[in-house]
Amino acid sequence: MTQAQGRILVIRGGAIGDFILTLPVLAALRRQFPRTHLEVLGYPHIAGLALAGGLVQRVQSIEARALAGFFARDGELSEDLVDYFSEFDIIVSFLYDPDEIFQNNVRLCSQGQFITGPHRAENDEGLHASEVFLKPLERLAVFDAEAVPRLEVVPAFETTIATDRWLAAHPGSGSEKKNWPEEKWLELLRHLVQTTTLHLLLVGGEAERERLARLEAALPGTRIKVMQSAPLPELAQWLASCVGFVGHDSGISHLAAAVGLPALILWGDTEETVWRPRGRNMTILRDANGLGGLSTGVVINHLERLLDRGSAGG
Repeated sequence: MTQAQGRILVIRGGAIGDFILTLPVLAALRRQFPRTHLEVLGYPHIAGLALAGGLVQRVQSIEARALAGFFARDGELSEDLVDYFSEFDIIVSFLYDPDEIFQNNVRLCSQGQFITGPHRAENDEGLHASEVFLKPLERLAVFDAEAVPRLEVVPAFETTIATDRWLAAHPGSGSEKKNWPEEKWLELLRHLVQTTTLHLLLVGGEAERERLARLEAALPGTRIKVMQSAPLPELAQWLASCVGFVGHDSGISHLAAAVGLPALILWGDTEETVWRPRGRNMTILRDANGLGGLSTGVVINHLERLLDRGSAGG
């Protein structure tokens, strides 16, 4: 086994979508420094995706109580964490640290290069968020890196002619204003059950618990599987096994795009140039009157076209 040469730490908090849009950073570092140990300090239930996708060797939890001292001016610095940060030759941080308190405290522990990145992309830059997050790597002579997030996972199962075909649907998001009305979701899902042989994978987090329960109760149990608050690496494997995805502006949509799933995204008012999921077969669907004005018929037509394109592409 080839021994690692050097150590790089990427610090990334934020929600699911923020982390997935930072995957190109990890991929670019892996390509630039193939023999270097690459580690993420983040939320394990999210950052575990990078581990599952083979992008990093280790994930360390950012929720450790001892880290609090690093966010305080003249804070008490845990000896264990002082030793931890001292191990890295390069630290790339995407934490919100406007007064550079965290950065200065880490510099007390480490002789390595400290590179700061934005915790969030600003809408006035005209760049997609994944491109904004790559910009700090220019200090490491990393230019023109692939800005499309990609996550290679082993599918939960292989779809063949003899197996059931699954369509994934995420009828929620982090904000109710980003959601297509629930009654229209029910119309869409009932239409798919009645007119196709597709099985439906309904996914969501804690915020969608009641919505998923209502939708599940209104549909035939033999055609539905609900993955509610499932571990993200497991969800990624299931998504990679599906033939398509329909959802909103959400982290799960970014995950579906990253595993290469053809996707239809029902879009609201978020800045599309900055935050749209990036993938090889993505359709962003919006209405001039907002999400509420988007008819079920229009969604069905676009979804059928997307699935037809996916079938034609193998």
